[in-house]
Amino acid sequence: MGDSQVMSAPRKVDISITGKCNLACQYCFYADEMVRRTDLPTERWISFFNELGRLGVMSVCLTGGEVFSHPDLFELIDGVIANRMRYTLLSNGTLITEKMLAQFEIGKRRQRLDSIQISVDGSSAEVHDRSRPKSFGRALRGLKLLKEAGYPATVRVTVNRFNVDDLENVAHLLLEEVGLSSFSTNEAYACGATDRTEENIILTPIQRKKAMQVLTRLSEKYDHRIGAQAGPLILAQELKTLDDMLANGQTSLPGRGTLSSCGGVFNQLGVLHDGTIVPCTILSVLHLGTVGKDNFQNIWLNHPIMVALRQRREIPLSSLDTCRDCAYQGFCKGGCPAGAIHDSGDFNTRNPMDCYRVLKGEDPFITLSDDLRA
Repeated sequence: MGDSQVMSAPRKVDISITGKCNLACQYCFYADEMVRRTDLPTERWISFFNELGRLGVMSVCLTGGEVFSHPDLFELIDGVIANRMRYTLLSNGTLITEKMLAQFEIGKRRQRLDSIQISVDGSSAEVHDRSRPKSFGRALRGLKLLKEAGYPATVRVTVNRFNVDDLENVAHLLLEEVGLSSFSTNEAYACGATDRTEENIILTPIQRKKAMQVLTRLSEKYDHRIGAQAGPLILAQELKTLDDMLANGQTSLPGRGTLSSCGGVFNQLGVLHDGTIVPCTILSVLHLGTVGKDNFQNIWLNHPIMVALRQRREIPLSSLDTCRDCAYQGFCKGGCPAGAIHDSGDFNTRNPMDCYRVLKGEDPFITLSDDLRA
């Protein structure tokens, strides 16, 4: 039987509707998967949306590849809407035109759209194009078209070695020049089938500390209009909380001290562009089944991998060799399982990218490459 605390169906499903992309971004966690898989036919996606509708799924996130490169994108959007779901889109922004935006005015496409997220990784072509080749001008144009037309546009900035010294300029561009109400950040990350460390894209510890300091300052400068769910800004906030609590004699926080970091396995699933069902798109190496062949609800409730991922929260950090003598384990949740798998091959381990001791330079078990220790 499934976990009694798990809903009968995921609240949200992240769907890579195509592996085709007009860019070749340096840090793309999905790059290898694109090459090895073929796109699921449109009619099979529509049938899948019908299944999600019957299960009561509330929303989907459509991505790729590049979502706007799919020739039947708006037919797929209509299939989502027909099944009473809302949707978001993730895009590199380069294919957004006035003609494309006019398609959203048909039917309920615009009313059911929650957001279109664009990736911007620099304040200029010189910076942005180093990780997202030959795309800055088109991405910025697409973003401005969305903003001017009143669409719910958001931006994600992925901090990496190429743009870590450009963050102040990026904030100025997005918040002052473009006039966004906010933007979010994360960082280039070791996960999936692609090894980005070989591309010299992931931040070194020194750069990471700089990113933490700069983003903290910028977030305060712009009245917390810079957000994050992971990456340097969140880590900086958590470290400050940790240090403040230790100074006050506190040694733990409620809900910490176990491998409890991943909440996604309690509310969402992912689907790759060939129909492979996965816990989430950055856990793309964990295959759960196939759209149209395996019962989606049964996978959600009962698949052994999903059960095991949910049970991570019951594993105390004190039982792990890397963590049992750590003074910070009472504040820690072990980090993203995707990074743990990339580092050790086992999601029931800590993720060194999210480790407080690693961040403080105190960890005796660092397994990241020498290049990342520099």
